[in-house]
Order: sequence, then C-alpha cells, then structure tokens
Amino acid sequence: MNSNFRLTTLAHGGGCGCKIAPGVLADLLARPGVAPLPLPPQLLVGIESSDDAAVWLLNEHQALIATTDFFMPIVDDPFDFGRIAASNAISDIYAMGGTPIFALAIVGMPIATLPAEVIRQILRGGESVCTQVGIPIAGGHTIDSAEPIYGLVVLGLAHPSHIRRNCDAQPGDALILGKPIGVGILSAALKKESLDAKGYARLIATTTQLNTPGPTLAAHTDVHAMTDVTGFGLLGHIVEMMNGLHLNAQLCWTDIPLIEEAATLAAQGFVTGASARNWASYGEHIALSEKLPGVAQALLSDPQTAGGLLVACAPSAVTAVLDIFHQADFAFAARIGTVGQRQKGQLKVEVS
Repeated sequence: MNSNFRLTTLAHGGGCGCKIAPGVLADLLARPGVAPLPLPPQLLVGIESSDDAAVWLLNEHQALIATTDFFMPIVDDPFDFGRIAASNAISDIYAMGGTPIFALAIVGMPIATLPAEVIRQILRGGESVCTQVGIPIAGGHTIDSAEPIYGLVVLGLAHPSHIRRNCDAQPGDALILGKPIGVGILSAALKKESLDAKGYARLIATTTQLNTPGPTLAAHTDVHAMTDVTGFGLLGHIVEMMNGLHLNAQLCWTDIPLIEEAATLAAQGFVTGASARNWASYGEHIALSEKLPGVAQALLSDPQTAGGLLVACAPSAVTAVLDIFHQADFAFAARIGTVGQRQKGQLKVEVS
C-alpha cells in the first residue's frame, strides 16, 4: 500500500542504526568532576551497567522493569515498521528476565508529509504486537516531527531473583546467541532497493520474532547474564557484557549465525554508516583473526534491530539453554563463544 511513500527515504537513519555510537554516548554521559547522584536502594538496575532497562524493587516478590525504545523507519511498509519497533522495545523487558504488563506509545510524525492512513498503519502494527504479547497500549505522547519516529515505553514485572543484568557473566561461561545477525545489512540493501522478496521476508521474520524465552532463561540459576543485541552490533554488546566484570571473550566465527543473504550483501557493499561508527568506538578492543572473511568486521559491528538474546551461562547449562530457545522456535540459536579471564588488564574480544 502507499507505494508513493517510501518511509526509509524520509529519515537519515533507520531502526537501531539510529543509535548514538557507544563511544560518543559514553562521552555525552560522562560527568567529570561531578559527584554521582545518590541512588535509592530500591533501584536494582540503573545506568551504571548500560543495561537494557531500569529495575525498581517493589517488594520481596516483585521488581518493576521499565524501558523505552524508538527510532526512524527501517522498512517502507508502515505496518511492518510498527511491528518491528514494538518488538524491539518489548525485547528489553524479556532481556532483563521479565514479563511485559503494559506499554505507552511514542509517536513523532511529519504530519504535513505522511497521509493519515500511513500513520494509522504504523500505530496498528505496534498494536498488533502488543496484542500478541497480551498487553495494552495504555497511553503515550505524540509530536509533529521532521522525520517519522515510533516506539514504546514498556513496563514489566519479574521476581527480583530472576533479574538478569548484562554485566554478571563469569569466567568460563558459554556465550549463546538466540538470533542470526545481519539485520542492518539487509536494511541497507532494502533502502537501495536491492533486497529481494526472500530477503525481505527473512528481515521481517527476524525483527518481529519476540524474545519470549527471556523469563524462562532468567529463572535458570546457571544463566548469569543476558542482554539483547541491538544498535551497537554483536561485538558492541559483548564488549559491554565483558567490561562489567573485567573479563574477556573468545568467539568462533563459524558458530555465529548469520541471516542467509547478509554475507553476500555485505560483500557487495551494503553496510550501514552505524557499522563504521560502532567499530570506531570499540574496534581497539577487538582482535579479528587474519583468516576471517573480509566482511567479518562489517557483520560483527552491524547494528541489529530487535536482535537476539545474548546469554552467558555455565557450560553445564548450554544444552538446557539451547533447548529453551529451540522449543520457542529460535532455530538459529547457537553457542558462539566463551568468557575468559582478562589478560594484562586489557579488555579484548578475540574472534577466530
């Protein structure tokens, strides 16, 4: 529908590729010479670990999880854009080990440019995902903006003992990834009208698959840390995970699941600007084997939208974790690496 309106041409970026690069973000959030604000004891998770959501202790049995995510269009179909944005926002609740309870909509649209029906379809796409999850959109906020923006604030609940942060991995843990990577590369090809129907179908299937295994994984005592892979790319989120407890990681390139077309498209030059910005932020911490294909760097730093859960678990729990993923139809879930002790005090993620 509305073939005259290509949403991706109305924005300078799309999906989680719109994120401010991690290095720039760290600089913006730095408060040199300023004492940290006092934090109430009820705040179980705040900004200290750059985690997926904030967590507030309600009582001994319940913790409230709060997150927000929004971005510009990653696809041209308005209904699909709404679905992807909602799936991405809700994922943060699952990544913390929680269950969503309701959402608020964040809507910024160029009212003079987009027909009302296109905007309605974006909203309906988001509503369809919330209906699938079983939560209401209980309110929100709208503005007239220069570029189309859509997303959600999402609240969820979890038992306090089931909260899983991104910074609690342990030496010797296995790293497991729930979804294949390459979303940003496919979206770059789509923006240049070079993605075929099969590629588009895989893009939509990947970005709208809800990370529902999160609460089940978090209830497993041998799952130590979780996050979802989004705008900083696989390597960026592993760097965040390892930095929390001063650890390193070793990844096996051939074990990392890729969306089928991603490597070919990357070799043809379909990469996002966010990929280069990501690499500039953390590339100094990455050691890529010379044996890897030339597209490895672009794929590993490729910004993901509604990406997969990244899990650090005890080696003895690998089979159980993969079973949880596979039973929920995450066919590409795989062990991709191992957590190790930091050598010589320097953070390093090795990929061979």
